Parts: sequence; structure tokens; C-alpha cells
Amino acid sequence: MQIEVLVSHPATKIQGELRVPGDKSISHRALILGAIAEGVTLIDNFLESEDCIATLNILCAMGVRINKIADGKLKIYGVGLHGLKKPQVVLDCGNSGTSMRLLAGLLVGQQFDSELTGDVSLRRRPMARVCTPLNKMGADIRMCDGDRAPLLVRGGKTLQAIDYNMPVASAQVKSSILLAGLYAEGETRVREPCVTRNHTERMLRSFSQQEQDKNIKVPGDLSSAAFFMVAASLIPGSQLMLRDVGINSTRTGIIQILQKMGGNITLQNKRMYGEEPVADLVVCHASLNGIDIPEAWVPLSIDEFPILFIAAAMASGTTRVFGIGELRHKESDRILVMAEGLKQLGADVVATADSMIIHGGELHGGVVNAHGDHRVAMAFLIAGAVTRAAVTVLEHEAIATSFPQFLDSFNQIGGQVALHKIPI
Repeated sequence: MQIEVLVSHPATKIQGELRVPGDKSISHRALILGAIAEGVTLIDNFLESEDCIATLNILCAMGVRINKIADGKLKIYGVGLHGLKKPQVVLDCGNSGTSMRLLAGLLVGQQFDSELTGDVSLRRRPMARVCTPLNKMGADIRMCDGDRAPLLVRGGKTLQAIDYNMPVASAQVKSSILLAGLYAEGETRVREPCVTRNHTERMLRSFSQQEQDKNIKVPGDLSSAAFFMVAASLIPGSQLMLRDVGINSTRTGIIQILQKMGGNITLQNKRMYGEEPVADLVVCHASLNGIDIPEAWVPLSIDEFPILFIAAAMASGTTRVFGIGELRHKESDRILVMAEGLKQLGADVVATADSMIIHGGELHGGVVNAHGDHRVAMAFLIAGAVTRAAVTVLEHEAIATSFPQFLDSFNQIGGQVALHKIPI
């Protein structure tokens, strides 16, 4: 019997120009708001990943007509705020926590019952953080096994606005409450302990300003660009241009952290895609140094920590970051999985419940397990490019949930990644 693995070999340098796929967070939100808007919404540069397609399929199951015009281009025929229809199937979110949490907020405002489920990984992720405030609004949404999916939503409830203080910073929870607030009586207000990504607020403002047909151009995903930014920073002789990348201030922690480490990153041609700022990023090789990452920057870079840990492991000196406990509730326990993988490659790592301390130096080759986590898999493939020997990544298939073209894109700019079959 054989399994497929990805093997990443050391790269000579990273160079060229690249456009990363559309932003995953914005693609989800454009689908949802386009579905419940009046008129037609055109989406350009939509991310055709497994996660976003899960949201698309669920909306179609509730009677929304969505046509693919070309690659990355969709036309959504909105049904209005109260036009969704009762689905005839259980709504499968696959591996997408964004789909489940945002759609929970949408579904509690409907007149019909529904059920949200997902794959094994998603059914392990905590859902009380979103169900609790929704139920406080008068919703009837029930979890299984304590605070896990499937989520059973009883429709036909009268929702009341809420003034909610979020105990944990989460853009997904905030967005879910705001979506439910569209169906609630009164003014819904969400207070967050620190700034989180604000794509929902920006897009709600954009939709409210356009009475009928809407056009949304999705910026390139900074979270996807982050992998190539780190590769170009670490490999001597590298120079990379990343075109049309979103630089929303609630997402730019990766840029701030790499620059504080000594990274050579410049932003050119700044402009707006509707409500969202974009720029071209130029990244050149630089000597990175370990730093203490300010805790206030953590929510601005929460999805980028797997690749930031690779940068820290190759930097000179020690990198410390605290307040990252949220990483334990992602597609995998990213603190545990990244610490294990880095140690396999020779890194000196100390991990606690909500922190990571990495003593930088050099990594050697080896075999690591991504445990079905797309960002972990891509991070260790970048590690293979910057080490002295190849890195083999097991359980890598989830890469398609956020960046289906990752291998082609990376190899286009100098990566040396190939698919291999090995006996087990």
C-alpha cells in the first residue's frame, strides 16, 4: 500500500512576479451578503477553494442562483433578506470553520429549520463561542457533545438585538452576530477585546451604499502571500513581487512582524478595491532576527503563525510570542503540531498553552506530519525550501481548502516541491 506525500527540496532563490488567489475571508462574505442582497452581485477574483465552495454550495441548497462566468468570476442573483428557502439536505461545511460560524448567524434569522455539519476536523472545533451569543439574541441553536457540531438550528424565532462583549477576539464570531443582527429587532452592537479583521463591516457598508447591482473585486489573500514572503526573506538572492495583495490594517501583522525582524518588504501602488486597500508587495532577502512579538499584533496575524514560526526558527536569536492560545482551536492544535514538526527538523522550541519560544538557527531536513491542516502543510513545505535538506510533509491534502494552486505558484517562483508515493 502507498500514500502520497509532498517533498520540498532546498531552493536556490525565490524570484519573479506572482498573483496569489483571492482572499478567503472576503470571498466567503461576498457570497453570503450577495445571496441575501437585492439584485445581482458580480464577484471578481473569487477564491475557488474547497472552503469557499462549501459556502457556495450551501447557499445554492437554499435557493440562491450562482453562476460561474469564468475562473474566479461569479454572478450571484440575490434573493433578498428573507428569500432563502428551506434546504432539503444537511448543510455540509466540509473543513470550513468560517462557513459554519458565519452561516450559523445567517440561519438563526430564517423561518425554517436547518442543520450544519462538517468533516471530522471541523466537528472537533468549539462552537459555543458563536452559539452562546446567538441564543442570547433569542435564537434556538443546539450543539452536540457539549460545544461541537453538528449544529441544529430551529427557525422561526424572533431575534432581539444584543450589545455583546466578546470574551475572546474572533472575527468569525463577530461576523456571525452581525449577520444575525440583520434579522433582529433593534441595534446590534459587538464589542471586541482587541481589533480583529473587519471585512464584514466594510462589506456591509459597501452593500448598503449600492441599492441594486454590486461589483466586488476580491484582493489577493495576504495569508496566502505570507508563505512566499517568508521564503523570499530567508533565501539569499531572492526578490519577489506579489501583485494586488489585500493590506487591510486588521490583517497586516505578518508584514509588521517580518519588518520588525529585519525583513525587507515594501508596499507599492497602494489603491482601493471598493472598501478594501490593496498594494503590490516587494520582498527581498534579508537577515532576520528573533524578536518579542507584541501581543497586540497577535490578532492581526493569527492565521500566519505557522509560517512565522518557520521564519523564527531560521532567524538569529530568540523569538517569543504570548497570547496565542486561539491557535489550539484551528484546523489542528497549531501550537502542538508546529512545535512537534519544528523539533523534528532540529529546532529548539518551547511551547506552552498559549505561547511559543523559538531559539533560531538552522533547520535540517526530515519528515513532518501536517495533521490535515492546510497552513501547517504549506509552512513546512516552505521550510523544505530554506533548509539544507528536503522536508517530506504527510497529511497535506487540506492545502486545497485555501490555496489549491499553491504547488504550481511556489514552483513558478523557484520552489522545488513534488508529489511522491511512498510505501507504508
